Amino acid sequence: MTVAVAFAGMKKAVDVVFRAGCPDCRANFELGASALRLAIGATSKTTFYSFTCPECGTSVRKPAGERIVELLTGGGVRTLRLHSAG
Repeated sequence: MTVAVAFAGMKKAVDVVFRAGCPDCRANFELGASALRLAIGATSKTTFYSFTCPECGTSVRKPAGERIVELLTGGGVRTLRLHSAG
């Protein structure tokens, strides 16, 4: 049995929601996966996630460690892999 056959007909049960906060206006809110972007770099210093604050419109960028990367990718957040020079 192929994976496609095994999962045929399955539907997404629940949309994943992530809690976030804005460092500028200090608002706390929930965002869907489509509101976040994850960039995975060669090091922890170049791996981050970003979103736009729904309250004040500020573009927010925060570091993403291994656990955050797992949660965001598992929740369907679009991911960009950054290429390292070399």
